[in-house]
Amino acid sequence: MTADVDLVGPDEVGQIPAARSIRRYTTGAANARSGAQLGTVLQDVYYAIITLAISVAIALGLAQQLRVSLPPAPDVVAPRGLSLPTLVTVVIVGLVGVLLSLAGRLGPIGAGGAEATWWLGLPVDRRGLLRPAARRLPALAALVGAVLVALLDAGLLADSPARVVQVAVTSGLVAAAVVLLAGLAQSLGVARRSTALAGDLVLVAAPFAALGSALAAVHLERVPTLAWPFVVVLGVGVAALAVVVDRRLDRVPARTLRESGSVASQAVGAMVSLDSRELGRALSDGTARATRRRLSRLRTARGPASALVTTDLVVLRRSTRHVVQLVVTALIPVLVSTVPQLASTAGVLLSLLVAGYVAQSATGEGARRAEMVPALDRLLPLEARTVRRLRMVVPAAVMALWSLVVFAAVGRWAGDVAGWMALGLAATPVWAAAAVRSAYRASPDWGAPLVSTPMGALPSGVGSVIARGPDVVVLGLLPVWIALLVRTVTPVMLGAQITCALIAVMVASSIHKGGLLERMMDASGEQAGRPTDTKR
Repeated sequence: MTADVDLVGPDEVGQIPAARSIRRYTTGAANARSGAQLGTVLQDVYYAIITLAISVAIALGLAQQLRVSLPPAPDVVAPRGLSLPTLVTVVIVGLVGVLLSLAGRLGPIGAGGAEATWWLGLPVDRRGLLRPAARRLPALAALVGAVLVALLDAGLLADSPARVVQVAVTSGLVAAAVVLLAGLAQSLGVARRSTALAGDLVLVAAPFAALGSALAAVHLERVPTLAWPFVVVLGVGVAALAVVVDRRLDRVPARTLRESGSVASQAVGAMVSLDSRELGRALSDGTARATRRRLSRLRTARGPASALVTTDLVVLRRSTRHVVQLVVTALIPVLVSTVPQLASTAGVLLSLLVAGYVAQSATGEGARRAEMVPALDRLLPLEARTVRRLRMVVPAAVMALWSLVVFAAVGRWAGDVAGWMALGLAATPVWAAAAVRSAYRASPDWGAPLVSTPMGALPSGVGSVIARGPDVVVLGLLPVWIALLVRTVTPVMLGAQITCALIAVMVASSIHKGGLLERMMDASGEQAGRPTDTKR
């Protein structure tokens, strides 16, 4: 006797849906589950447009103030000097390198999260699924590139409005072309690491080209741009390149799409949560090698202390992005001090502080990784304060070399190379302390009451969290500030800088999460809540 078997399955096979309908269905399902209504979406778009307009207006005002405050250009550029249009051109070339590096690290074409899980396995045309992602980054790059270059041209060079528009349109098209070329390379199977490395090389080559221009006495009078007929030709070429990339979207490997989408999602989450440490990890680990051909013997690791310092040095040596960051930032004050219109006290001080903060952040990758995985520090038979002081060894050594280059240029500008180099070496522990303090800072308390800001609703106290690290730079370098204002270095300033460096090291070695005021309030609260002993 045989039993009946019920077969479960579709009894009719329909046509495969189009990719656009799948995208619309996914978007509709996500919107239905998010609870957001049309009014909420329109309100968010309105606030985004208003915030962007206010930011652009503020930037234009600052550019106009900068243009007014700059001294007039000299008739003849001094020997081994640099003209301002040449420096602006070098900055634009460096921005191209940054854009290419970011495009390589972020994809530029990717599908992360649910998109990679549900879309890539469907038997539909992949081009239709990936088309919005392939268009998003080139459009964003074109917009940001046009605005940044227009502000540089209008603020520093004071060109006519027609020329500013011409330069902005050309820059936007070039930015879109750079991202599209990165997408084409991705469709051809080129590793994202190679694309990012090409961008890093362009970024490094820009300041060296500026130094070569200064030594060879080659100066530009205006930022190079294209005439309008050639701009139209460039636009047609960018459109054709976009079509080529669109036709090759189905050839991008699924593994590359997942990796790119994962890195992009991690970077966006880090920006939303205001976590620069997570953003740096996303940009660094996204293009790191899974395996290495050479193994380091780590012969300098002879104990817990030397092992910790050795690992920090290996982490820095293996991060190409951070090495490039150190080299480029070391040349920024050198270039600023050679431009007559920028070689003022305010210009040199601003370039020194900004470049130094960016450079010291590149040296603290080991401390940032240890903060992400605290077990790395707790496995060592060392006190917590000792661990943090050992984490300052590599940043201090690297920033000492950085300071020799930077403060030698500042000394050449001020007329006392030896004194300024001594002051730079005395300030080295401040940079190291800022790197470690910034790496070990606590995350914002997202459960705290919200405060309305131009960036949206943020928890109270987020500013004090972000300021941990920059506060050490601002306060610990007060003697350098004073020395730059008076353009001289005295023994008293050297002694004051050494004292500030020692204080900065003590502050960065502290294992307390909150500031002094927060610890005092917590202590008073615990004292008030503690029951008092009464005599019977």
